[in-house]
Amino acid sequence: MKKVLFGLIFALISTTLFAQRYAFVDTDYILNNIPAYKAAQDKLNKLSQDWQKEIETGYAEVELMLKDFNIEKILLTEEMIKQRKLEISAKERVVKDLQRRFFGTKGELFKKRQELIKPIQDEIFNVIKDIAEKGNYAIIFDTAAGATILFTDPKFDKSDEVLEKLGYKN
Repeated sequence: MKKVLFGLIFALISTTLFAQRYAFVDTDYILNNIPAYKAAQDKLNKLSQDWQKEIETGYAEVELMLKDFNIEKILLTEEMIKQRKLEISAKERVVKDLQRRFFGTKGELFKKRQELIKPIQDEIFNVIKDIAEKGNYAIIFDTAAGATILFTDPKFDKSDEVLEKLGYKN
């Protein structure tokens, strides 16, 4: 009987001593309350739209070149046909290279996003890390990250605390 009682007390004490603390934040909510993030997003959207227009113009030129070629094809010599096809292919390659340069995995848009948004995200991460360390939280979940969280108690939401530490009031 003493062993069972001792085991029960040990189990109760160990779960109390090693209890994990959890909290959560909503990074979408945090980011949307930071004016610098909104300005960076607007700048990225404007750049993206401008670059997209430039690419669409290039593809429209290629389409026009193809259309003209197909109309004039019967009047051209074999050498002229070959030359026109090369010109169309070269123009299409230039437009595809431009598209890759702007929107590729290491393209201009990626670099601009790293330049404008990453510092804001790093600052948020550092504040969350600081809150976790000072509050002895084992895990802080991000409800905006798409994780399936079925219930959250608002008293464990640290989003406003993150905003306050970043210097923003909501």
